[in-house]
Amino acid sequence: MPSRFVATRFTMKPSHIIRQLVAKALHIKQLTPDIENEINYELTRLGHISDTDYEALELLMSEMDAGRIHLVPSP
Repeated sequence: MPSRFVATRFTMKPSHIIRQLVAKALHIKQLTPDIENEINYELTRLGHISDTDYEALELLMSEMDAGRIHLVPSP
């Protein structure tokens, strides 16, 4: 009797949330506490960082260093 078991391959769906959050910060020219908290949450949830997410965060940090993105303090 043929086996009805079908092996499936589980792959992690790529997350673009970090890049979307970075894009939002770049668009509004501010890193708000909410955006920063969401980025930290996603990094913790994923447990790793992709090369493209790393590059996006690197861009955000360089824009902040250049003074084009402002860090908004927590209320």
